[in-house]
Amino acid sequence: MNARHNAASNTERPNLLFLYSDQHNASVLGCYGDPLVNSPNLDALAARGVVFEQAYSPAPLCGPSRMSLLTGRHPHENRVWTNDQILDAAMPTYAHAWGAAGYRPVLIGRLHSIGSDQLRGYAERQVGDHYPNYLVGRRVDRGLLDGAQDPGRVSLRRSGAGLNAYQVHDQEVTDAAVRFLNHEGEKRRRGDADPFCLTVGLMLPHQPYVAERRDYELYKDSMTLPDHPEPFSDALHPHHRRWRAMHGIESVSDEECLRARAAYWGMVTRLDTMIGEILGALGANGLAENTVIVYLSDHGDHVGEHGLWWKQSFYEESARVPAIVVWPGVLPAGGRCRRVISSLDIAATMIAALGGDPLPGAHGRDLRQLFPPDGESESAWEDIAYSEYCTYEGWYHRMVRRGEWKLCYYHEEPAQLFNLADDPCEMMNRADDPSCRKILRELTDQVLSDWNPETIARRMDEKRRQLSVIQAWAERVQPPDQHRWEMTSEMNRLDEPVA
Repeated sequence: MNARHNAASNTERPNLLFLYSDQHNASVLGCYGDPLVNSPNLDALAARGVVFEQAYSPAPLCGPSRMSLLTGRHPHENRVWTNDQILDAAMPTYAHAWGAAGYRPVLIGRLHSIGSDQLRGYAERQVGDHYPNYLVGRRVDRGLLDGAQDPGRVSLRRSGAGLNAYQVHDQEVTDAAVRFLNHEGEKRRRGDADPFCLTVGLMLPHQPYVAERRDYELYKDSMTLPDHPEPFSDALHPHHRRWRAMHGIESVSDEECLRARAAYWGMVTRLDTMIGEILGALGANGLAENTVIVYLSDHGDHVGEHGLWWKQSFYEESARVPAIVVWPGVLPAGGRCRRVISSLDIAATMIAALGGDPLPGAHGRDLRQLFPPDGESESAWEDIAYSEYCTYEGWYHRMVRRGEWKLCYYHEEPAQLFNLADDPCEMMNRADDPSCRKILRELTDQVLSDWNPETIARRMDEKRRQLSVIQAWAERVQPPDQHRWEMTSEMNRLDEPVA
C-alpha cells in the first residue's frame, strides 16, 4: 500500500507510538527473564505484541546508534561514529518517510542530534535535550553529579539513592506525552480521525546511577553482584585492558557495584512506571486498538558484567537491546522471536506500518517477513546484524552477529569470536580455536567487505579537523540553542554524601 493510498484512507490508517529509551540492558526486564526487576508495564506490553530476543544496536554509543536508526544506515555510511559528530542534514530519516506518507510526526523528548537540525524530519518537538546543540555551547549544570554521566569511576562513587536530572527530564516528557494523547482522544471524540505519529524519547536508565529513594529501596537489600564480574578468557585483550585502565574500573568494590546496580534497576522501574502512564493515557482515550507501539533502546549497559560498566563494547549487555513491537491484527500477541535482527529492521518496520516508502540506501527489513500468514512458509530471513564503534583514539571496531556466531573485529588487534548457542555469556573466545578457522575467516571477510578501517581513519581525521572549526565558532559565538531543556543543579543530588 503506497503513501498516496494511505493518505486517502485516514480511518483505516494506524497510529504510531514509538517509545525510545537510553542505555537499557535488555536482560533487565521481566519479559526478558529478569526475576528481580519490577517492570509490569513493559511486561504487559510484551504480552500484547512480539518480544525480539536477539536485537542489536548499530553502535554501542548514543549518538551514532540514534543517527543510524534515523537513516537506516550504518555509522560508516552516515559518517557519524562519535557523540560530537553531525549527521548531514540532507539525509532523509524515518520521520521524513512518515511525513511523506501523510502523517505529522511529533517528537517529545530526547533526539541526541548535534548541530542546527534539531528536528530531523519531525514537524513538531516538545521537551528537548539537556545539552547545547553544539557540545561546546552553554554548559550543563549537573551540580553534585557532574561527571557521573560519563564513563568514569566517579559514576560508581556517586551512585545510590537521590535525584537524577534525567528522571526529572523524563517525567516532563511523560507528562507532555500524556497531554498529547489526551488531546488526540478529544479530537477523536469530536470526529477528527486523522492518525497520530508520536515518538517519546526518554533518558533513563542512562547513568548517573542514581535512583529516587522509593525505587532504590526496592533493590537495595536484594541486589546481587554480577553473574560474571571478572574478565573472561580474554582478560588480557589489549582493548579491554586499556579501557579498564583508562576509566579506573580495574577493581570495583562490592559496595560500589551493589549500590550502582540497585540504582540502575531502580531507574528501570521508574522508566517502566512512566511508560505505564503513557500507555494508560493511550488506553483511556480509546487509541490502543489502532496503534502500532514500539519499545526500543539505543544500546545497553554492562552493569558490572565482564568487569565493565556503561556501554562501548560488543558484549551482549552493551550491544543487544530490548525490542518490543505491538501491531494489532498483524503481529501475534505474546509472540517471542529468536531470529537475529537489527534496530535498523525496527526502523524499516515502523515506516512500513505507516505505509511509507523505504528510505534510499537503508538496510532495514520489514519484520512482517518473520510472521507470514497462516499456511505460508516463513520467508528467507538472514540472521545477521552489525554494530560498529570507532573513536578519535584510533579504535576501529566492528561486530557481526550471524546465526549463532559473533565476531568482534578490532583493527590491528586480536579478534574475539563467540558461539552464542554454546556460550551465551561470552566466556570463551574461540578466535584461536583451530576448529573455528573457517568461520573466523568468513566473518572477517564479511566485516571488511564494505567497511575499510583505513578509509574510516582518514574520514575520522577529516571530521576532527572540521569539528575544531565548528567548536571554536560555537565557543565564541554562543549560538542560541533550539529545543533545549534546561537542567539545573538542584535536579541532581545524592541522599547520602560520598567522597
